[in-house]
Amino acid sequence: MIAVLELALSLREVVLPELGSHAGRVREGTAPGGDATFAIDARAEEHLEAWVAEHAPGVAFYSEDRGLVGSGDRVLIVDPIDGTRPAMAGFESACVSVALASMGGRGSSPCMRDVESAAIVEIKSGAQFVARRGEGLEASVPLRLSANEDVEKMFWVYGLRGRPARVVVEALAELMDASSAWGAVFDLGSATYDTTRILTGQLDAYVEPSPRIVDEVPGMRSAFERVGRGAVLNNTPYDLAAAVLCLVEGGAVVTDARGESLDARPLLGSGVEHQMSCVAAANPALHGKLLRAVDDGIRRLSEAGTGRPLRFGASA
Repeated sequence: MIAVLELALSLREVVLPELGSHAGRVREGTAPGGDATFAIDARAEEHLEAWVAEHAPGVAFYSEDRGLVGSGDRVLIVDPIDGTRPAMAGFESACVSVALASMGGRGSSPCMRDVESAAIVEIKSGAQFVARRGEGLEASVPLRLSANEDVEKMFWVYGLRGRPARVVVEALAELMDASSAWGAVFDLGSATYDTTRILTGQLDAYVEPSPRIVDEVPGMRSAFERVGRGAVLNNTPYDLAAAVLCLVEGGAVVTDARGESLDARPLLGSGVEHQMSCVAAANPALHGKLLRAVDDGIRRLSEAGTGRPLRFGASA
């Protein structure tokens, strides 16, 4: 078994000295998925390639900046810095995310269900989460799932980076309003950090409906491309591969924003067709309420596009 935790810890050692460094903010280019890459990303990606060549020759890897490199019957799906912007600011919400998957049989491409093991390491604190399919989750911090089923008391998180703000807020407005007084809502800048907060009990839920919005609401792709400087910047498999296995093995409930399993979703790729919505919750009752609220939000967006007074164009 490839040591996914060893790789994650090795990447953390490279990134940690750069945490909060303004030198790391220098833009280096654009990743295949359209997101900006920075100097801090480039150093991590270089280390990743060297580590795999030395410790796992014959194993392919897929990362945000490099795409698929190499070939073999196993592939490492790596996000060396999930939460690049929090890392550049020196915040806690940045993680190394590593998943190991089989390449799939009979020439098929691997899917989310093919992830065998995963490791997440918080860059600033060093906290670790390690999952193996069917064998549970281990962590260096206490694990506890919230028993809260009340949306009004919910502590939860969503993602706004690269998304049109008016669109996302309208889709989640009911949840935001409901939890505003007695609960709390956050945008922490890292899907991996967000979801592992469910496992620690700090948050009740993670709600990311944006790929469903793009798929179902007319005109939304152009709104997302406007904010993403020509690209649609939603969660891709390398954002979620390790996190989803950790959630499942830790006992949380996780699906896409339609309530469907993520198991059959392709694991390799970063284009719009590979992007995944995600709703994760600490318990089934809360998860069901979140899905119904997302359904309502998607309906409002669709109605807004047929003449109601919400507008999401460049001048909105």
